[in-house]
Order: sequence, then C-alpha cells, then structure tokens
Amino acid sequence: MVAEHTIVVGVDGSPPSLEAVDWAAAEAVRRGRPMHILNAFQWPPPIYAPVVAPSPSPFELGIQEAAAQIVAEAADRARAAASAVRLTTAIRPEPAPVALLDTARTAAEVVVGSRGHGGFAGLLLGSVSTQVAMHAPCPVVVVRHLDRPPGPEAGRVVVGVDGSHDAGDALRFAFEHAASCGAGLTAVLAHRRAGSAGRPDDPLIVDADDVGEDVHRTLAESTAGWREKYPDVDFRTITVRGRASAVLVDRSAGARLLVVGSRGRGGFTGLLLGSVSLTAVQHAACPVAVVRQEKPGPS
Repeated sequence: MVAEHTIVVGVDGSPPSLEAVDWAAAEAVRRGRPMHILNAFQWPPPIYAPVVAPSPSPFELGIQEAAAQIVAEAADRARAAASAVRLTTAIRPEPAPVALLDTARTAAEVVVGSRGHGGFAGLLLGSVSTQVAMHAPCPVVVVRHLDRPPGPEAGRVVVGVDGSHDAGDALRFAFEHAASCGAGLTAVLAHRRAGSAGRPDDPLIVDADDVGEDVHRTLAESTAGWREKYPDVDFRTITVRGRASAVLVDRSAGARLLVVGSRGRGGFTGLLLGSVSLTAVQHAACPVAVVRQEKPGPS
C-alpha cells in the first residue's frame, strides 16, 4: 500500500500514459504530495502445465523486465518534469484495475492516460480507465488532449454543477485546483428547454415555468461559500440550454481541466453508460477529473 495522500499514476509505456506522468508530476509538486508510479501486468495463463512452475519462464521474465523498463522510463520523465518530486515506483503482477483501485484506497488522486496498450487500454466500457473512474474512492484524473485546442474556456478549469452534494465535492476540487495553479474557473449548469421531455439520463431537468429563476438560484447557492473561500480565483458562472453531457464536452475545448462529480441528480447520476461523467471521460477535449462524494468522517 502506498503512503497516504500520494498522487498515483498508472503507466504502460504508451504516449497517453506518459502524458499522465507529466500531469501527475506537476500535480504532486503543486499539491506538495509524493508521487507513485505503478505498472501492472498479468502473467500469461498456462497452456498445458497442470501445476505452477517453481520459477518464471524466460518469456515471463521478459514481461517483468519490460515492465521494469516502463516504470524506469516513466520515473526519469517525472524527475525531468519536476525535479523536486518525491517519487516511488512499483510493478505488480495482477490486473491493472485491481492494482490501481488498491492503491486508490490511500491515494490523494489517481491519474491515468485516456488510451494505452496492455493493461491500460483505453476508454471503452470495462477498460482500466473507466473501471478506475467508476470505483476509486479518491478523485481520478483521466488525461486527455494536453495540446488544448482553442475553445471558449481556454486555459480555465470547468466544473459541472447541478446542486447535488456530489457536485459540491467537484466544486471543492475545482476551486482548489484553480487556486493552486492560478487558473480561472467556470461553473457550468446545463438545463433543458421549456417543454422538453426528460429521461433518466438527462441533465438537470428544470420546471419550464421556473427555469430562469431556479437555474440561477442553484448556481448561486452551490458556489456562494467557495467564492468566499477563494476570492482570488477568477470565477464565473454560466447556464446553457442543452444536455449536460453535450454542454460540458463543448465547454471543455481549450480548458485546463474539466471536473465532474461521479453522482448527482439528473445528468450526474453516476458512471453508468450514458451518464454525464462517463461521456465527459470518453469525449472531453481536455483532462477530466471525476470526483466522488467524500464520505463523512466519524463523529
């Protein structure tokens, strides 16, 4: 188990996982946290052997050596990006989701690339990135598109808001990130047009008669305390008509980071297929942080 409050990054040697290393190293220095680089691999299943061999075969040793090389190169990259980072590494012979979710129990944040090969093979249903984002007890950052194409929120942090407790945790994470890196922050609340029919995976559905007043009230109530705590953050709010998933993906173009809650009401109903969080992880044009609601501590 890694030390508490560590920034954990999963690597498999692919370009996206190396981008995740860059993000994690910068995050570790920014937050004053140690960094842990993890590679997980699985031994090939035995074909004919009825018993477990007493020692790894040459093929298995090759897999282990390749994993060690991947971790060593990632560590060199992390030190080059942030020489002051406090760094540990590990190689674990088990499925990548199992290894990452185990380290997530004490981590401050888990960082993964959006696509890769081997254990960290992209964002399809059941893939490592999706499984970790769905189940990790800590924030998960999926690093996508660090080139930051032009967009309405260029260089800013964008956070989805719907008034739920989970969106409140997303706001906390977004304000902390924006404050520590000197970025602006935009809170986005999507609502449907008057008269639109809602489905379970729709964004926040607002009564047609009260759409304007209720939307602005939700935004004001959700963000009031955070504005006071972080007065130096260049903060603004916007309301946009449309599906929350489409709105947030659109606003992610050029953003530094998109932050979403893993659960909420309406569109923020968890990381199931079709939910806002999953859509953001798969399609946003910037890194995405999925922030799970913190459990209250003992009284």
